[in-house]
Amino acid sequence: MNPWRLRLLTQLDTLGTVRAVAQAASLSPSSVSQQLSVLETETRTQLFERTGRRVRLTSAGVILAQRARAILDHMDSVETELRGFADEPSGLVRLGAFQSAVHTMALPAARRLAPRHPHLQIELLELEPHQSVPALRVGDADLVITTTDFGEQPLGPDLDLVPLDEDPVLLVLPPHHPAAGRGPVDLATLADEPWAFDIPHSYMANLATRLCRQARFEPRVVGRFSNYTLTLQHVEAGLAVALLPALAAHTSRYQVATRELTTPVSRTITAALRRGTPPRAAVRAVLDELRPAPRTASTTLG
Repeated sequence: MNPWRLRLLTQLDTLGTVRAVAQAASLSPSSVSQQLSVLETETRTQLFERTGRRVRLTSAGVILAQRARAILDHMDSVETELRGFADEPSGLVRLGAFQSAVHTMALPAARRLAPRHPHLQIELLELEPHQSVPALRVGDADLVITTTDFGEQPLGPDLDLVPLDEDPVLLVLPPHHPAAGRGPVDLATLADEPWAFDIPHSYMANLATRLCRQARFEPRVVGRFSNYTLTLQHVEAGLAVALLPALAAHTSRYQVATRELTTPVSRTITAALRRGTPPRAAVRAVLDELRPAPRTASTTLG
C-alpha cells in the first residue's frame, strides 16, 4: 500500500469529504478520488460507499484509516532508524502551537534544542486550538500545544495528552480606564464597554462571549483580530477592552493595564500527540523540552 494514499484515506476519515481532502492536500477532487480508487484496488477491499456525489468509508475503510495512522507513524520511526539515528533525535518534527505559545514556549524550545541535536529539524506551525487538533489527527502535525478547555474541539482517546501549564485569563484595559487601578474586576460592570475579540469560532472569541453572557450582557464588539498585537494596540488606543490569556496580555510593550476577574478563569495548556506506536526520538525530545515551559512576567508577546 502506498503511504501517500494511506494519508489521503486518514484525511478523508477526519475531514469527511473528498473536496476537503483535496483542499488540505492542494490537489483537485478528481485526483484525490482517483488515488483513493487505486488504494481500494491495492487492498482488494471495498473501502468506500458512494451515495450520490458523496463518498463515505465502509467499516473496512474506517478500520484501515485507524490502522494507517499507526502505520505512517511507524514508518517515520523506521526511516529514522535506517538513517542510523535510532537514539539520536533527528528528522523533521512539525510542532503546532497557538499564537501566544509560539513565542513563549515553542520558539524557546526550538532554540534550546538546536545546538544539542543538529540533526533535528523543527517546523513551527501557528495553529489555534480549533485548527491544531484536526491537523494532528490527519498527520499535518506531529505534536501540538493546545488547550483542554476548548469544548468545540474535543480531545478524544485517540490522543495522548501531557499537561504543560495553567494560563489565567485576564481583563485588559486602557491604562487610564476607571477599572484599571482596582483589584479583581466583575465583568458585569463592563456591560456598556466596547470590546475587542478574537476572530469568530476561535477559542478566545467563544470563551469571551460565554463569560460576558454569564455576566448577563451581550458584548458590543468593535474589533476582531486574529493577532494579539492588534488587540493590545486597539486597547492601548482606548478604543476597547479585551479578555486575553496571560501569555499574551503583557504590559512591557504596550501601555495597557491587566486585572484578574472576580471569578477566576484559566486555560490548561496541554501538549497532544497521536496515540499508537511510541513517539519517535525526535518527537520525544521536543515534548521533553516543552514540559518545564519556564517563563517570566516579562516574556515577549506571542
